[in-house]
Amino acid sequence: MRGADERAVNDTAEGDQPPGSRGAQSSGPAPGPIAAALSFALAHLRQAWKVLRSRGPSQFQFWLIALIIGIAAGFAALGFRMAIGYIQSSLYGVEDVHLLHSFAETLPWFMILLIPIIGGLLVGVILHWFTPDGRVRAVSDVIEGAALHKGRVEGRAGIASAVASLITLSTGGSSGREGPVVHMAAVMSTWVLRRIRADGVTGRDLLGCAVAAAVSASFNAPIAGALFALEVVLRHFAIHAFAPIVIASVAGTVINRLKFGGVTEFELPTTSMFGFYQELPAFLLLGLICGIVAGLVMLTIFAAEDFAGALQKRAGIPRWLRPALAGGLLGMMAIPFPHIIGVGYETTSLALTGELLLSQAILFAVLKTVAVAVTFGGRMGGGVFSPALMIGALTGLAFGYIATGLFPEVSGSATLYALAGMGGVAAAVLGAPISTTLIVFELTGDWATGLAVMVTISTSVAVGTRLVDRSFFLSQLERRNIHLAAGPQSYLLAVFHVSGTMRAVGSERAAPDDACWEMIESGSYLDASATLETAMPMFERTGAVYLPVVTLGGADKPPELLGALFHVDALKVYNGALAATAAEEHS
Repeated sequence: MRGADERAVNDTAEGDQPPGSRGAQSSGPAPGPIAAALSFALAHLRQAWKVLRSRGPSQFQFWLIALIIGIAAGFAALGFRMAIGYIQSSLYGVEDVHLLHSFAETLPWFMILLIPIIGGLLVGVILHWFTPDGRVRAVSDVIEGAALHKGRVEGRAGIASAVASLITLSTGGSSGREGPVVHMAAVMSTWVLRRIRADGVTGRDLLGCAVAAAVSASFNAPIAGALFALEVVLRHFAIHAFAPIVIASVAGTVINRLKFGGVTEFELPTTSMFGFYQELPAFLLLGLICGIVAGLVMLTIFAAEDFAGALQKRAGIPRWLRPALAGGLLGMMAIPFPHIIGVGYETTSLALTGELLLSQAILFAVLKTVAVAVTFGGRMGGGVFSPALMIGALTGLAFGYIATGLFPEVSGSATLYALAGMGGVAAAVLGAPISTTLIVFELTGDWATGLAVMVTISTSVAVGTRLVDRSFFLSQLERRNIHLAAGPQSYLLAVFHVSGTMRAVGSERAAPDDACWEMIESGSYLDASATLETAMPMFERTGAVYLPVVTLGGADKPPELLGALFHVDALKVYNGALAATAAEEHS
């Protein structure tokens, strides 16, 4: 049960007979059997909806909601993907968007330059109008919503971000589609959660269902979609959440396969040669290199964001113009190297099939890293997973050429290194070794080389997560002073405001007013808007039993004493939150 009392429906049905039931009185002609049955069913549905909103969904109801939200998120992800293809085909004139960069080489240079500029201008205007900070919402915001906001995310800003990311990916932006579809699915689940008034546990579980369905529908990867929701978004593997998330993930995959069938995203060579024990040291070394590459990719993106932000502030550039300037840079890069345009599936496929030279693999990996940094620095939108796949495949291919050239007698094919490298870089960027391992298998259909991929990914994650705060998403949050990487013991303090935990003035066992004012004059007090994240270090520093809570009235007005936060009360709230989190994660 999820906070609901299933007996409430039965009790209500017995106590308040709906129209059309045996106890109903009618002065007119008796309704026909079909009309009576329909009336009876509608009355029960209305009553069930009331119970659902007031008491939360039961287990069966929640699984049904999970299935519905999975189908809806699957259609949303499918529509997003098809919309990208349609707009790209219309703008670039290409029939198969998987061959976009090859076709773009034949276009006039001014088209390649102008399309991302116009796209960036549209993105800037949309984000300026519909978001408070001009920033695109993506996976990191969904992780924040799961941890701090009971599974809810921003609606208005989320919809604007989805539209902005759609334009970015359709007009030459160098990013991926997983970030937008994940947040778009989260917006849909938030809409449902607010109408059923779900608690935090239900909210997070339904959010996980929506995310799993979106990922699985976007990549035709049901196993990885479910594990991505658990490993990356919810960040736990609670048994109670597993079944509904799997249901939603399967629903999303079915939606994808209704359109595209059971084909994989990438086609590999028919055979993958693997020297097994002799080659394992090479894959360990590849993992080390992939971890370093992933760290450099993430640090380059963050450096580009910082540089663009400082330049915008120093030059007085309007925030709505920032994506257009980034689009101009991308257009100039794409004129000689159209490989950077969009998601980059064609170049990734060429790497996985060994159809690139060593020099090309290295050059394209560097250019794609720069292009991704420009896209994110310009706040154009999109995700980081697909670019990480491309950079990883190119890194692995380059390493494979060198390894097979130095040790041909014990080495397999260079394309196997490309496959392992694709997983290595992506796993370190996402901080998700389990789901990335599976999504690489599901994207390629090659399960026979699992040992090589797993060795590379494990080493890469161990290295890459030392260079940043666990993952790209958690590092993004850390840069916004949202500390989720350390776990619940760190971020739960930021959930509780001191105004909700304090003992108000005049209440029972309140702190003496005179003593509070003495502490205020000495500078030991808390603002009413502060959280326990601010309060607990003050308790440790001062050794006080309680701290006054005030509202600051400005320079010309004295502070108003609202009450006092007692150390013991703060500890009780904090310990209760930790216990509830542990119970949820182990249920």
